[in-house]
Amino acid sequence: MLNPATPEFLDTLRDRLPEAAFRTAGPEHLEEPRGRYRGAGLLLAPGSTEEVATILKACHAARIGVVPHGGGTGLVGGQVMQGGAAPVILSLARMDAIRDVYPSENVMVAEAGAILADVQQAARGAGRMFPLSLASEGSARIGGLLATNAGGLNVLRYGNARAQCLGLEVVTAQGEVWHGLTRLYKDNTGYDLRDLMIGAEGTLGVITAAALRMAPVPAASGTALFQVASPRAALDLLALARDRVGDNVTAFELMHRQGPEFLIEAGLEARVPLDPLPEWMVLVELGLPEGLAPEDSLAAIFEAAVEQGISEDGVIASSQAQAEALWAIRETIPEANRRIGSISSHDISVPLSALPDFIARGGPALQALGEVRINCFGHLGDGNLHYNVFPPEGRDRGDYEDIRPKVKEVVHDLAHAFGGSVSAEHGIGRLKVGDLERYGDPVKLTMMRAIKAALDPNGILNPGAVLRG
Repeated sequence: MLNPATPEFLDTLRDRLPEAAFRTAGPEHLEEPRGRYRGAGLLLAPGSTEEVATILKACHAARIGVVPHGGGTGLVGGQVMQGGAAPVILSLARMDAIRDVYPSENVMVAEAGAILADVQQAARGAGRMFPLSLASEGSARIGGLLATNAGGLNVLRYGNARAQCLGLEVVTAQGEVWHGLTRLYKDNTGYDLRDLMIGAEGTLGVITAAALRMAPVPAASGTALFQVASPRAALDLLALARDRVGDNVTAFELMHRQGPEFLIEAGLEARVPLDPLPEWMVLVELGLPEGLAPEDSLAAIFEAAVEQGISEDGVIASSQAQAEALWAIRETIPEANRRIGSISSHDISVPLSALPDFIARGGPALQALGEVRINCFGHLGDGNLHYNVFPPEGRDRGDYEDIRPKVKEVVHDLAHAFGGSVSAEHGIGRLKVGDLERYGDPVKLTMMRAIKAALDPNGILNPGAVLRG
């Protein structure tokens, strides 16, 4: 049983922490972006790893819950504790330094509170790139991105957040510091605690800094939007592109026409430069080494796709402005979704070859529940779909609250039946704890609970996230 954080408890820390660490929690700390979780708690904002350790040691001794808080952009309620004893909300916002950059090693060391866009800028300043890229990169922070093993647009080529991290500095539940901030590419000395912490959503330890992998900047990049006949044709196009340019396919995004139609309905400016609007389309980005011309490679891919009956129409960007306009279509769809309001949103993945069958079966299964619109889009190259269900035009999502649980169940049951995952890149948080219990392997869950009990015996770290308390 946890005790609530009180002003009196914070007073016991005033002689051990600077005044700057004591702040008032705002709406951004107490509510997640979709408004489904609202919580309470007292805010502390440490400015160093040592201050984090001081706070956790005190919370462990007093049995007070701690909810780590990064940029607050998560969509599964992992950053907001709703119900139970009010926790300490541990903001990492003050710990935002880029500690070191090692261009010759393709490594930088950043604190957990560093904003992703600032990390990307630091890499560019060293003539490199940090490939992790997602819509919230102007506010998402490195600690939270690693804690959720975030994905994004470039997973196909560079991998999830886990693949872009070499080492971590972590404070344990007991307030001890694990100095795992190695820059080594090879370190085969026992259990990989780094990978254990990444994706644990702050339930096993608090990440305070990370050694991040940078990558060379491609000599040239190219972007195109191709119509495809179907999701299966999109997979054929992906195979064709890989046959032509290998692993230089940086991104491969599938979009159903519902997404661009939502852009119009929501009054957003991004537009698809194809007429008529295709039922299905893919956004392709190539990053090529010196000596290869992306526009020529994309043109060759398109010509082969036409010959094979995979595509009939497309647009290849001839300038950076045109490339940005094409990407704006994909990147603005989430905002259109937000304005229209979904009945239920799903971040799922299935094996690539099963994606067309999942999509073909998902629509009829959901229409059997009532008239709905489905916006299916996402990172086709790595099997991750954002499969979101909306009311018909003119109806409000509030009218569908009675079927929302069933909608989620239909989608998740189908993803599971195809050997997929109900959380591809957003994590479990509190929203999907029941899903993890329903679909997760029982032995895996037993092992996870054993790890949690060993590393956090008092259960203070992000209570209720990932695993029930």
